[in-house]
Amino acid sequence: MTIAHEIVVNGDFRIKPVELPEDSLEKKVKDIVHKAFWDCLSVQLSEDPPTYDRAIKLVGEIKEALLSFLLPGHTRLRNQITEVLDLDLIKQEAENGALDISKLAEFIIGMMGTLCAPVRDEEVKKLKDLKEIVPLFRAIFSVLDLMKVDMANFAVSSIRPHLMQQSVEYERKQFQEFLEKQPNSLDFVTQWLEEAADDLMNQKCRNALPAVGEASGSGDGPGPDPVAVQNYAYLKLLKWDHLHRPFPETVLMDLSRFQEFQLQLEQLTVLGAVLLVTFSMAAPGISSRADFAEKLKMIVKILLTDMHLPSFHLEDALTTVGEKVCLEVSSCLSLCGFSPLTTDKEAVLKGQIQAVASPDNPIRRIVDSRVLTFLETYLVSSHQKPLPTAPGGLGPVQTELEEVAIKFVRLVNYNKMVFSPYYDAILSKILVRP
Repeated sequence: MTIAHEIVVNGDFRIKPVELPEDSLEKKVKDIVHKAFWDCLSVQLSEDPPTYDRAIKLVGEIKEALLSFLLPGHTRLRNQITEVLDLDLIKQEAENGALDISKLAEFIIGMMGTLCAPVRDEEVKKLKDLKEIVPLFRAIFSVLDLMKVDMANFAVSSIRPHLMQQSVEYERKQFQEFLEKQPNSLDFVTQWLEEAADDLMNQKCRNALPAVGEASGSGDGPGPDPVAVQNYAYLKLLKWDHLHRPFPETVLMDLSRFQEFQLQLEQLTVLGAVLLVTFSMAAPGISSRADFAEKLKMIVKILLTDMHLPSFHLEDALTTVGEKVCLEVSSCLSLCGFSPLTTDKEAVLKGQIQAVASPDNPIRRIVDSRVLTFLETYLVSSHQKPLPTAPGGLGPVQTELEEVAIKFVRLVNYNKMVFSPYYDAILSKILVRP
């Protein structure tokens, strides 16, 4: 279920080769075992006469791998592989001292070149330069592993359209089976939706999140519209306290995605606040220059790149940002024929940028509220044209904000399609409470 969900919601999903950490015990054990295996093969091939038992087993594994890459219509290639890599015949040749391992390797490399994806052409080409049998076999298996990953990703891309058609029913069915085994598996979802409904009805979070009920609700009813509650609930996931609160069960598979959205939006909020402060102090002549705005945005973005790392200190970073911003603003002012920033103005600008480090900073709170308002509007109007533009002051980060909004809305809408029966059932009870 998790793999199917990942394939559907993540257009960039790819299976990657397993890479063990360099200093891990697992990698050390693996390296030792592999070295022992290849050393043993080297000893066997160095005997007089050579012993080919292990080598023939490897040829059999290579044969199976090559056959696994074939499509049903590859009859000629299948016959070639079966004929040349006939293990019974190879064993007879080995027993009679007539086996030519190099010739087999040459055929194998040629077949790999025929079957591999273009991205592997260079790796296959390098195999032809290896003359010693053991290093060559080892390299062949390494490239075959990469080809298997390529084939798996080809299969993923092939089945994605079919999964898209069936995934909603499939995931809902899987969750229902899980729910029947764990009847309390909607407890956190219920709390999540109840809290969203209460927040909307009591308007407790007007300063932290946009009043979604006003934008999406029916307007005349005693309580918020169920759709408005769901939208508001999903926006709350962007402000979730992951350290102290369990995540709702229906969105657990997307926990890492919502965390990533949260980090991206936090970075965009700080970026937007810094730019808003800067442009409000800069002369109109330069704040309206698109090239300068883009340059300044890229500079600040780079300095905030590591915001998600535990070792990152926002206060220190914003000190550097303040210094750099003042230099760029003064330089642009001079080029445009204006007087550069005075010492006092520089101090004020640096101080205002530094103040953005606090989540309670008024400018940061304004930007944060507008970001969430934009996402809510995008969620409501995702099926309409034209799509909403960024609220005032967020123009410089509109492109980045839209990228997040598109992914967020796509994920939310898919989740709604899968779990709407459960959400509707819960909300039908919540919204009729006295």
